[in-house]
Amino acid sequence: MKYVGKLYRPWMEVNSLLIQITIGCSHNECSFCDMYSDKPKFKVRKLEDIYQDIEEARRINPYIENFFLVDGNVMVIKATHLIKVLAKIKELFPESKNIALYSQYNDFRRKTVEELKSIKAAGLTKAYVGLESGDAKVLADTTTGMTPEQAIIGASKAKEAGIRVLASFIFGLGGRHRSKEHISETTRLLNTIQPEEIAPMALAIQPGTSLAKEVERGEFIQATPLQILQEEKYLLENLNYKTVYWGDHGNNIVSNKGELPDMQEFFLEKVQHAIEKHPIVNEEVLHANPW
Repeated sequence: MKYVGKLYRPWMEVNSLLIQITIGCSHNECSFCDMYSDKPKFKVRKLEDIYQDIEEARRINPYIENFFLVDGNVMVIKATHLIKVLAKIKELFPESKNIALYSQYNDFRRKTVEELKSIKAAGLTKAYVGLESGDAKVLADTTTGMTPEQAIIGASKAKEAGIRVLASFIFGLGGRHRSKEHISETTRLLNTIQPEEIAPMALAIQPGTSLAKEVERGEFIQATPLQILQEEKYLLENLNYKTVYWGDHGNNIVSNKGELPDMQEFFLEKVQHAIEKHPIVNEEVLHANPW
């Protein structure tokens, strides 16, 4: 199988076979991200090359249930192209149960609901979407290329099409001086779009990124560990719909994973305990691991 450059997949997809559909990310301008810095020019792989990889995977693997399509925002490609890829996987791997990919809310927004329904019918089971923040200023400052209003439209289309969405977002992305606005607006937007799963993670400053340079120049002051815990506390206090909470990313101060609202009070108790007792709250910066 042929892979180009470094590959990334969500930690929940550790047991999935990776099939490369795109090379890089079509946006690739988020100030905090360096995932596709080694692939500055976005490309969509030829269908025949993708088919060869799927056929090779079938020859060497007697049984595969889970697939994850890489690179960044595979959902951006033409619906007809993606449907053919999904159909090939289902044809050669009738035992497959889960096929997931990365998307952006703008990718959903730019497709029709009918196209999204066809993609779902072809075998897509989940899309991992970077929400990052619900605060318009934070989204603009970090050059995500998305507004909250666009996220709402994209989320609505995905939900109407029946596509299961895991939305990820970043504690601390508003920095020290916009922490409250960042988490309050993110929580408000989550309650509006109601993704079936959510995955918060604490901000890690990736070396060489635009955000890292802003930190060096003193233009972006990182949120304190206490603020990051307070952000999670606010989130858990104010989320008001049923979802799956993947708060167990390695950079998070407290590891929480489970269904909400069932586990909400328990998670809140853990976060509150960390606020009161964890020595990290006395530090100025959370030293998180780069991806």
